[in-house]
Amino acid sequence: MMKDRKKFKFHHRNSTLKYLASHWQLYVLLLIPVAFVIIFKYAAYPGLRMAFMDYKPAKGYAGSKWLGMGMFEKVFKDKDFFRALKNSLIFNFLDLALGFPVPVILAIMLDQLRFQRFKRINQTILYLPHFLSWVIIASVALSLFKPQSGIVNIILRDIGAIETGIPFLTEKWHWMWTYLLIGVWQNMGWGTIIYLAAITGIDTSLYEAATIDGAGRLQRIWHVTLPGIRPTMVTLLILNLGRVMGSNFERLSAFSNVNVKEFQYQLAIYVYEKGLAGSNFSKATAVGLFQSLTGLILVVAADRVAKRLGDDGLM
Repeated sequence: MMKDRKKFKFHHRNSTLKYLASHWQLYVLLLIPVAFVIIFKYAAYPGLRMAFMDYKPAKGYAGSKWLGMGMFEKVFKDKDFFRALKNSLIFNFLDLALGFPVPVILAIMLDQLRFQRFKRINQTILYLPHFLSWVIIASVALSLFKPQSGIVNIILRDIGAIETGIPFLTEKWHWMWTYLLIGVWQNMGWGTIIYLAAITGIDTSLYEAATIDGAGRLQRIWHVTLPGIRPTMVTLLILNLGRVMGSNFERLSAFSNVNVKEFQYQLAIYVYEKGLAGSNFSKATAVGLFQSLTGLILVVAADRVAKRLGDDGLM
């Protein structure tokens, strides 16, 4: 019995070494993202103690004054914090409400296409915006949506839809909806990839059975496709709920305008202006920790609700 175990271990070790020897390039490439996560995610954990002290870089952790929850009290007494928090929550929930259904619809539409070349072209067009920086997207958008000389307003005037140019990115209410819709456009391609992968995993015999029973295309989508991708939808919804406390500094600063400060002032701007720009690293860390903990609570709560409704959830 002992000899058999030793032979099994020896054989298993040799097969593992052979596999690593033939695929070592893949593991070398894997080291880059793993190192990135370790350095910028886990290695940063000791620095979270800054949120509980009046941290001064010149004094270091040992010489800085310990405040306990004092820094959080200062943050929660700041009116600008609640203004930034309110804007972040409103915009993130609107982002979720507008952006969540779009990838599902696009994935179903792409799945119904039968011309593979046309399908691949559309997939590429949809994916590309996700890989563009917000600086590039904003510079193009600012040119397209100019009230007088932007191509969008010129077309709308030429067809008689408007008489004067619409201030898409220079008036706060127009800016809000333009900002949100551009965000939906930028992110919809990535979600479409995930849902297309989920659709391809649905058993084709279910579609065949539905067709035999007389189900049309829309009925097959409603009774087969949507239930088949429901676990993916629930998982992504839970993960997105964890991001409702966040905000994207690059996106906000790229679309900055003096006339839209009321809506643009979100947590990322607050952290930069009140924390990093003012060298108040403790306040910036406290706000970041508050965002992370709140996001974690929302994810756990959404997961529990999903399980009670009959879905698998995340945990």
